[in-house]
Amino acid sequence: MILDKIQYFHKPTTMMNPIESIHIHISYPPAESSIDLLRSLLVKRFDVSTGEEIVHPESVHYLVSGRPTQDEIKRCSNLKAVIIPFAGIPSEMRAVMRAFPHVGVHNLHHNAIVVVEMTLALLLAACKHIISPHEALRHNDWRPRYAPNPAMLLQGKTALLLGYGEIGSRLAKVLYALDMHILAIRKSISSLDRDRFAMVYPTQSLHRVLPRANVLINTLPLTPQTKSMIGEKELFLLPRGAVVVNVGRGEVIDQYAFFQALKNNHLGAAAIDVWYNYPEDEPSRAHTTPAEFPFTELENVVLSPHRAGGLHSQDTERLRMEHLAALLNHAAHGEPLPNRVELSRGY
Repeated sequence: MILDKIQYFHKPTTMMNPIESIHIHISYPPAESSIDLLRSLLVKRFDVSTGEEIVHPESVHYLVSGRPTQDEIKRCSNLKAVIIPFAGIPSEMRAVMRAFPHVGVHNLHHNAIVVVEMTLALLLAACKHIISPHEALRHNDWRPRYAPNPAMLLQGKTALLLGYGEIGSRLAKVLYALDMHILAIRKSISSLDRDRFAMVYPTQSLHRVLPRANVLINTLPLTPQTKSMIGEKELFLLPRGAVVVNVGRGEVIDQYAFFQALKNNHLGAAAIDVWYNYPEDEPSRAHTTPAEFPFTELENVVLSPHRAGGLHSQDTERLRMEHLAALLNHAAHGEPLPNRVELSRGY
């Protein structure tokens, strides 16, 4: 069973008394088929309600919401945890939840494999310079075939992963299969660590390892500590011709320094899925520039409108429900919920 496999990887070590009756409220409106799947995977003692308005807030034990208000949390007087239905935590939610230290905050990492697959696609598109010849041949232009080929061979090259959590560790396995050397930066270690796929360094080693990286891939969330973590100095510590892929958060990489490093060809290419400006409403979706600088004019950039997480994908929603069920079934068995977010760190 898929659920059994998910539970295996998140098996807790501390036991608690089982809860006799559990009420979960999902604040966003999932499709009925998704709710049916969730119900089929949950143990029978769960009650599930959905909708923007919580009809009986005093009965809710677990709230699935990415942006709960302070008033919602207050009204849910028996609330044990808020489950964010995606990875990361919005800054406004961090501010709200600090006032409720007795309420746990937990992430779902259901889309880790979805992000990894898209990251690989973006990396290959950037390294092999897929887009420009593609556009040329749309207009019957074969000249790119006879021009110098700027493609980077990945075999034997070194990739540096910023972040080594659910996404980074899965990505390392994929890159290892491409016969790449993998380095990673992770905040939660104090010295060099090593696993089968990567050599993992603490954050303070970043400047030391950047010159070794032919490929830099950011999977980090945006926190006060990670904002502009990669600036002009860091980008120019990379070897000339290096490729950068950003699937974490846009502002982890300073946009002016990023644009300049691409424009003057210090960076060979980049693939960008996360940005600096987003549409504020539905009408603006057709005409919002993604940054303050014209990345869209650069031929060495692969552009993606924040699609790595698989938003609105049927597979993504199925995975979300499977992981949500696995997490909640820990509570049904009296076990602590996995994937707890540390508000001070922001992940």
